[in-house]
Amino acid sequence: MIITPCGRGRRLRAHTMHTIMNQRHASSSEIIAAPIMFHPYLKKVIWGGTNICAFKGVSSDATDIGESWEVSAVEGHESVVSEGPYMGMPLTELVERFGDSLLGSRVTARYGRQFPLLIKYIDTADKLSVQVHPDDALAARRHASRGKTEMWYVIDTRPGAKVFSGLNKDLTPCEFVSSVADHTFVDHLEEQPSNPGDIFYIPAGRVHAIGAGNFLVEIQESSDITYRIYDYGRRDADGRLRELHPELALEAIDFSAQEPRKSHRVPDDATDAPLVECSHFKVRRIIVDGFRPLPMPEGSLMVVMCIAGDVMLRYPGGELQLTQGRTALIPANLRQLTVEGKGRMLTACP
Repeated sequence: MIITPCGRGRRLRAHTMHTIMNQRHASSSEIIAAPIMFHPYLKKVIWGGTNICAFKGVSSDATDIGESWEVSAVEGHESVVSEGPYMGMPLTELVERFGDSLLGSRVTARYGRQFPLLIKYIDTADKLSVQVHPDDALAARRHASRGKTEMWYVIDTRPGAKVFSGLNKDLTPCEFVSSVADHTFVDHLEEQPSNPGDIFYIPAGRVHAIGAGNFLVEIQESSDITYRIYDYGRRDADGRLRELHPELALEAIDFSAQEPRKSHRVPDDATDAPLVECSHFKVRRIIVDGFRPLPMPEGSLMVVMCIAGDVMLRYPGGELQLTQGRTALIPANLRQLTVEGKGRMLTACP
């Protein structure tokens, strides 16, 4: 079962659509010469809250925004450029038009013309369901999709906030089935307190859940496949019990109690610190206080999220202001970048 949010139903203005249709036929050898900004997709969910709009400075009366999809190429929910010469163009169109110039030669050698990351903010006023994601092999076989390995970087928490990451002891598939049937599976989850600056790495196959009171960044493979195992008896807007997928989860779960379930924190004052490095993505936290270069990964794009403060990103031919909550996609061909101001950023590359 693929759990996806409802479609946004964006309508492009006639002249914008005409421009996009013409651009589809442009040569993929063109060079894209500036960072790209997108409209965020604000997803309403039963466990969502109010932190995302306040953090991003977005005006909204909604009290149930659980996710902001910052950069997405997931089918049906592709990010759309918010400003500049490509305003109104979906991310998938950018990839088709610019190829290596946007993605980088190393990325296209592995992924072809597919954008490899999904970048989100998540705000949990209530706890999420207990869930698991398939790995690449299982997702390809079942859904013709990539799997979903992810990481979380905690920005803020309420007192007592926690997450569940992995199992507290090894289980057998039979024990899993019986504990799901008698509603005791949550007793087998490893519980961890969560605090600002904490890092959690969630490889595909690891059972997990985000508890209430967490505001965090999620960086993951470009996939929206989730198998719900337990959901506390909650009902959807129509009063129906939310769908569960324990049979699908059975083949996806890693039943071993693996360590570590919580990554080591980086020092709060580390100006350039790696957070997670795996085969799917590399994530760093950068502190800016003044002026500094911003190195680009070789042969790859980079996504930059400003998670605090106000910085100016400068590149050959221009500059871009990033305030708290703004996210930019840096094309692979932009090599001479600097950043100035005072703030904190996360960078992610495949």
